[in-house]
Amino acid sequence: MMGDWQSFGLLWLRALAGLGMATHGFAKIFGGGMAQFEQGVGQMGFPVPALFAWAAALSEFAGAICMAVGLGTRIAAGFVVCTMSVALFVAHAKDPFSTKEMAYLYWTISGAVLFLGGGRYTLGRALRRR
Repeated sequence: MMGDWQSFGLLWLRALAGLGMATHGFAKIFGGGMAQFEQGVGQMGFPVPALFAWAAALSEFAGAICMAVGLGTRIAAGFVVCTMSVALFVAHAKDPFSTKEMAYLYWTISGAVLFLGGGRYTLGRALRRR
């Protein structure tokens, strides 16, 4: 069983990384960035770029929020890991580390949450107790 300090540490990571990641998805979805994002996804060679762009943007926004609050934590973290894997290893593959540093950060933290779970302090756990 995970202790309080470990659970608090996971809450800290989930909240900071999840809300930080959500700002990127928010900017794409609500900030007028989808057309440019869809174009970039198409240039990476994805079929049906609009579908993949929306899936990635929703992963960055809704998936990151779910990870932050601990609702379907491992599933949400898995979506974020997939999205950040493409960002890191495809979109920014040839970029210098300083350009892809944030993708590494979000990929690493969401990967840790995927493997460790959300800990004790999650919305999912609170809802199950009711």
